[in-house]
Amino acid sequence: MRFVARVKIKGGKVTDKNLYYEGSITLDKKIMEESDIFPGEMVYVLNLNNGARIFTYVIEGEENSGTICLNGPSARFFEIGDEVIILGISIFPEQEIKNFKMKIIELGEGNKIKK
Repeated sequence: MRFVARVKIKGGKVTDKNLYYEGSITLDKKIMEESDIFPGEMVYVLNLNNGARIFTYVIEGEENSGTICLNGPSARFFEIGDEVIILGISIFPEQEIKNFKMKIIELGEGNKIKK
C-alpha cells in the first residue's frame, strides 16, 4: 500500500479563520465536489505564505461561496488572504499507482474553480 496525494487544490486563498471552534477546515461545497473530498475527510493544508503544514478534517461550506476557513487551533497558522494548497490523501495498492494520475484543481479569483 502507498500513501498518495490523489488531489491537489491550488491557488486558493484563506477567506476566514475561527479560532474558537472544534478544529477543521471549511471548504466551499463546489470545491469539495470537484475535488471528490467528503465531509470529515482528512486533508493536508499547506500555507505558501509561512510554510505551515497542517493535517485536519473537512467541513462542508456553502456552495459557490468561495469559503476556505481555518477553524480551531489550525487558525493560528493562517491569516486571511494567505495562499494555500490543499492535498487530499488516499491509500492505494501498489499496483494501482502505476496508472494513477493526481487530479489538480486550480482556483482563481474568489476561490472559483478555473476550467
